[in-house]
Amino acid sequence: MAEAKVTMDSGKGSDLIVVKDMVKYFPVRGGFLQRVKAHVKAVDGVSFTIKKGETLGLVGESGCGKTTVGRTLLRLTPPTGGHVYFEGKDVFALRGRELKEIRKDMQIVFQDPYSSLDPRMPVGESIMEGLVVHRIGSPAERWEKAIHLLRMVNLEDFHAKRYPHEFSGGQRQRIGIARALALDPKFIVADEPVSALDVSVQAQVLNILMDLQEQLGLTYMFVAHNLSVVEHISTRVAVMYLGKMVELADRHEIFQHPLHPYTQALMSAIPIADPKKAGSRDRIILEGDVPSPINPPSGCHFHPRCPYAIKGVCEKEEPVFKDYGSGHFVACWLVDKEA
Repeated sequence: MAEAKVTMDSGKGSDLIVVKDMVKYFPVRGGFLQRVKAHVKAVDGVSFTIKKGETLGLVGESGCGKTTVGRTLLRLTPPTGGHVYFEGKDVFALRGRELKEIRKDMQIVFQDPYSSLDPRMPVGESIMEGLVVHRIGSPAERWEKAIHLLRMVNLEDFHAKRYPHEFSGGQRQRIGIARALALDPKFIVADEPVSALDVSVQAQVLNILMDLQEQLGLTYMFVAHNLSVVEHISTRVAVMYLGKMVELADRHEIFQHPLHPYTQALMSAIPIADPKKAGSRDRIILEGDVPSPINPPSGCHFHPRCPYAIKGVCEKEEPVFKDYGSGHFVACWLVDKEA
């Protein structure tokens, strides 16, 4: 099996996070003794870097492993294998106090803002919770910081004493962002933070995230389905398919010149707002369904649905995820052949 080469330099800033061959398998149990019968290969050898101050957009179909990458990177889900280096420290090797300390620098904004907040706790206390866990500041200082964070996400001081059910979806997501900022993190995983919101509210939340990034020098990994949103907020974009990374490049490069057949199919599905240009793009319809991650295809995972699959190659050999120029990484035998 070919190994991914992690010599990824987009030319912007230095690496804050380096992910090498990350693997996350979930056991499938069955029978009277609940023995492990198989494994769901949610993330299967993913490698990439995230630069300081950038936003890496992560896209792909439902079930491709995007959210699992984010949660495993933060150690919210225990890894099966691989390494994640945050400022040179191997996150997967840390234990006890060292792990607790590094968690302050790595936070997450969850997809569902309601289920991520304690319904029995005023939002001001929810925001302070991380400060209490890490024993930062006095009660008065923690409350003052909670108020300050609410103001940063365009909410009012009196909102701190209200409960989650008293807010709209967009307001709850802003509270989730404020809570993620409480420990002054350097890196935030935004796990589909606007997918459950109305379009007008999505714009508000995205603008808040971008303003905070500029003010605080934050680094994001932005997980999403909506390619238009990803294009708007991202510095670079990575595309996943069935637990594998298939393409990674600068935002403009990947949207204007996608190289992998799967990325090309995704881009062809983006709606065109101008009616005069609506027929200018050929829609690529992929045949068949996404294979099961319990038993993924051999070789290139995409080959059963790929219209350009090379017979005798794609179904047998896994393509190497490598740079084809200017930080444009692709895992595809067709691209390799044409290079």
